[in-house]
Amino acid sequence: MSISFIRKMGTVAVLAGLAALCTRMPAQGPFGTPNESSAFSIPEKQLVQPAELNRILADKNGDKPLVLQVGSRVLFEQAHIAGSEFAGPGSQQAGLDQLKKRVASTPKDKAIVLYCGCCPWNRCPNVVPAFKLLQSLGFSQIKVLYIANNFGSDWVEKGYPVARGH
Repeated sequence: MSISFIRKMGTVAVLAGLAALCTRMPAQGPFGTPNESSAFSIPEKQLVQPAELNRILADKNGDKPLVLQVGSRVLFEQAHIAGSEFAGPGSQQAGLDQLKKRVASTPKDKAIVLYCGCCPWNRCPNVVPAFKLLQSLGFSQIKVLYIANNFGSDWVEKGYPVARGH
């Protein structure tokens, strides 16, 4: 077995473990009940599918969105979208403060894509608080990456570009 295969399998195992943990946790955050904080509350027109985001990021001529991971630091360090930045977990006030600081000098019309990938879409505690924060700050071009299952199966295993570490 190659080192890259073992590393990939290690990443998949960690991602699977995080997904299993999330399925046992209520999808509650600072915005109330699971219904209000469910990722399903994000309007469909503000979602982007993994294949579409991959095309946008691969386009050499197009403007690139600011891609921010709003999940856990552990998940980000294991594997994240190449070129994305860790912006703090959206389910925690410290993460929201970090996100707010990151976008403070960003133009309000800049295209921003948020993603997490810790859990199945309906259980993610991070994307809705981050999405609502950016809306409240006046950002007009916010998209959220629709990750149905978890980042490992919906991005990494599809062969889309990833980076590891900080």
